[in-house]
Amino acid sequence: MKISLYPSGIKDWDGSVLILGIFQEKIEEQLNEIETSWKNSLLRRLKEQDFNAKKGEIATFQILNGSPNKLILVGLGAPKNLLIDDLRKATALGARANLGNPGQLGISFPWELFDPSAAAKAVGEAIRLTLFKDLRFRNKPDPSLKPEIVQLIGVPTSAEKSIEFISPICSGVELARELVGAPPNFLTPAKLAETASSIAKNHNLESTILEEEECLSRGMGAYLAVAKGSDLNPKFIHLTYKPKGEVRRRIAIVGKGLTFDSGGYNLKVGAAQIELMKFDMGGSASVLGAARAIGEINPKGTEVHFIVAACENMINGSAVHPGDIVSASNGKTIEINNTDAEGRLTLADALVYACDLKPDAIVDLATLTGACVIALGDEIAGLWTKSDQLANELISAANLSGEGLWRMPLKSSYKEGLKSMLADIKNTGPRGGGAITAGLFLQEFVDEKISWAHIDIAGPVWTEKDRGIDPAGATGYGVRTLVNWICSQSEQKITV
Repeated sequence: MKISLYPSGIKDWDGSVLILGIFQEKIEEQLNEIETSWKNSLLRRLKEQDFNAKKGEIATFQILNGSPNKLILVGLGAPKNLLIDDLRKATALGARANLGNPGQLGISFPWELFDPSAAAKAVGEAIRLTLFKDLRFRNKPDPSLKPEIVQLIGVPTSAEKSIEFISPICSGVELARELVGAPPNFLTPAKLAETASSIAKNHNLESTILEEEECLSRGMGAYLAVAKGSDLNPKFIHLTYKPKGEVRRRIAIVGKGLTFDSGGYNLKVGAAQIELMKFDMGGSASVLGAARAIGEINPKGTEVHFIVAACENMINGSAVHPGDIVSASNGKTIEINNTDAEGRLTLADALVYACDLKPDAIVDLATLTGACVIALGDEIAGLWTKSDQLANELISAANLSGEGLWRMPLKSSYKEGLKSMLADIKNTGPRGGGAITAGLFLQEFVDEKISWAHIDIAGPVWTEKDRGIDPAGATGYGVRTLVNWICSQSEQKITV
């Protein structure tokens, strides 16, 4: 799919299908831009369908002997209430109404109400991500007919630069979706490491994969405790992006990489949906998706480390017991009172490793707690950090991406719930405030001199039904936010 700008207006465009955004007010006036020979008939049919151009309303018309030959009208509501995210949603509605049509597609929205670069980038990402479908595991996949050419009609050429970011970012999101959606007998820790090595090879990143023995020599007792119950060897992944020229900032991105989480001896049961625990590596998928995008974008001035402690949480005779005490690589001892709170154990050693690299900032992403889903639902991720600056940067990057992110409290008094009678800390606290105590646990493994943020993506990593630009299944949440944030730290700022 090639996405480009068409600076001229609708009347000059001669493609196959047109998606046209329509405001509630003055529908007839807005239709004056298109072919007038069938406008009266169109208006009559719109009245018959009771189309009032409210947000989410859609009307589709097949046109004989005309260009375009298919018209998709998408309601935008009132102009004063329009947001860029509404353009994303309108694009998704129009794209789904156009499924099966490979012809040239045009999209016309009121770009002038926004920074055209920001609006064009948002709509370009939306059309591509809405039409993404993972068919790798079907014997005879249905043909997925998509438009080969998409043109954003009426967008000025000044927005050309922002269009260049669409392909690398969407490729990163699509990779993350494929990783999260893959079954656990396919996406093993070794396969995840293989994917990371492939990203490094194809996009000029440095790659280091630590095997179990090397992790043991580094004292990664928390991470390796989780991996003990699996027949599959753990893989500790470290990719490095080094820009050409002077490095002015160094950051580390850490992703939780549980390719399957059975819960261990605290086995997941009932509503826990154990069959979906393949998505417990959603954080690592976002990190690797961002690595793939950054390798293609090549931002200047910022060095980025992408880190994943990959393993499975399974049950066998060697598996960690509830009540075991293990030592992390910073020397802290941990009483494991719940083997299903395993992600924070793997992240503990990954965060210590990241701190040893002496970055200016660390951000971790993890499908960490059901408590965060209870608090924020399945469209918003939680953010925990002591740094107001880092919080503002990440929230800004998420807003520009159309990904929901909400700052949560990191209340130090809640750390009382993590006290252990025997060890330095327990891996879980009381049920109340579980997402907060999870963040406080991770904070114990971060150098206090380094800015750090924790993002819990347990809610938005997966959706059971089509949701805006996210088809049902893996969403690839976090890639766009990470890429926007990384680029905002560099000289290669994304135009938004």
